Amino acid sequence: MTYASPVFAHAAPKALHRLQVIQNKFCRAATDAHWCVRNSILHRDLELPTISKYMKDALKRFFDNAGSHPNALLCAAVDYQPPPSTHLIRRPRNVLTDPPDALTAAVKSLNDVNYTHD
Repeated sequence: MTYASPVFAHAAPKALHRLQVIQNKFCRAATDAHWCVRNSILHRDLELPTISKYMKDALKRFFDNAGSHPNALLCAAVDYQPPPSTHLIRRPRNVLTDPPDALTAAVKSLNDVNYTHD
């Protein structure tokens, strides 16, 4: 799944949510966490990015690396401008400008609070 994450990054939100649910279940099982522990706390303590954050980071690395690739077609894919967010066809570059989902935002805010107190 991580190999093709630049392609899956702009999948339907419902499909990404299903993957996130599976990741949350594995995190809970691996840590033997009680049901009342929030998923954002698990991700923060495990230092594990959410599915959408991981895919956004992988997509950003892909576009950064593709610009210097010797293949002209790959370089051309980097130079296109994404259509406006109101456009019906979504392209991978649109994912970089999308706002984070609720879980990713919660983990980020928890990390920000921890860094200010350290």
